[in-house]
Amino acid sequence: MTTPDIATRRRVLGVSAVLMVGALALTACGGNASAGIGTDAKDAAAGIAISAKDGSTGASINSTEVEVDGGTLTDVRMTVVGSDTEVPGSLAGDGASWKPKEQLERGTKYRITAAAKTDDGKKLSADSTFTTVSEANSFIGTYTPDGGATVGVGMPVSFTFDKAITDKKAVQSGIEVTSSSGQKVVGHWFNAQRLDFRPEEYWKSGSKVTTRIDLDGVEGADGVYGVQQKTVAFTVGRSQVSTVDAATQTMTVVRDGSTVKTVPISAGSPEHTTYNGQMVISEKFEQTRMNSQTVGLGGEYDIPDVPHAMRLTTSGTFVHGNYWYSKSNPPFGSQGTSHGCVGMADVQGAQGDTDAAWFYDSSLVGDVVIVKHSADKTVAPDNGLNGWNMAWSEWAAGSAV
Repeated sequence: MTTPDIATRRRVLGVSAVLMVGALALTACGGNASAGIGTDAKDAAAGIAISAKDGSTGASINSTEVEVDGGTLTDVRMTVVGSDTEVPGSLAGDGASWKPKEQLERGTKYRITAAAKTDDGKKLSADSTFTTVSEANSFIGTYTPDGGATVGVGMPVSFTFDKAITDKKAVQSGIEVTSSSGQKVVGHWFNAQRLDFRPEEYWKSGSKVTTRIDLDGVEGADGVYGVQQKTVAFTVGRSQVSTVDAATQTMTVVRDGSTVKTVPISAGSPEHTTYNGQMVISEKFEQTRMNSQTVGLGGEYDIPDVPHAMRLTTSGTFVHGNYWYSKSNPPFGSQGTSHGCVGMADVQGAQGDTDAAWFYDSSLVGDVVIVKHSADKTVAPDNGLNGWNMAWSEWAAGSAV
């Protein structure tokens, strides 16, 4: 399957609006010559251009557009074939173009009918029936953080793709992450489906990080094309880095360089030690269920309402409140008794004025929790959002660009 190179395709797309209608046909997803921007000879002569050519398959879900040259669109209707579900769209202020208001669905057959009136009063019409790129022939990256979020200084930009990527350079080149702080941001591939971005040091507090995703039509694997095209931005909040010392069973919370609180904790027991290393809070739950069977520990516990829980690893390490701590045990701050998590004093129902509640309310997704002096190994960089445990040279070596 032959496709135009990405740079050439984008240059042409950039000037296509000023070309004569029908002068050039471009592929929308890079893999189907019939799925391009352009019209057949009848539509070109009429002066209405529908970006997805009639009969095409593999059409883009992002760039569908109707344009008229030398006139004004009077009616455009887009429907899902077979259901007559109408797709809402928006007409440009000058009446010369129309676009769907939302991204189209993959693997769906659509029909567009359009009517226009030329500047000299002639009535025009055009139609196109086409199918968008299928799920089997496309890939999508689920990413975090989303636009508008405020996160901690340790939050990487993390993509997980729903297909294995073989052309990592092409895909990484289609994603740009920049920071208002000026920090250099580098991507690292953990495997064929996960790509994270971070600077060498934690993000600067208050900076704005922008992720530009330009993957529409990018071939990530043989015959598999990207469909995403958007820009999202998030804000880095104040700096909070908390250090858990397994030797003293305490957690010291440092915010913007100053210690704000030292909290007694209970880390992992000698049989179930807590990972060492830098871990990033990836999720927060006011209450959540924790079942030992989900982490390969048999039937040791099943607690339906663990309060103030914040995830540190994919494998199940949390920092959380503990209301079931036995009074016969030494108090928090004396001994590690957990199954690998970091526990703090709490009450059932997540309503009390407790150390766990304070830490939960004081924490953002993206805050860093460092564990030291545990008998366990350092957490793997891909076990959660924990790439900070990798040396910068090794991180940069995992970039494809």
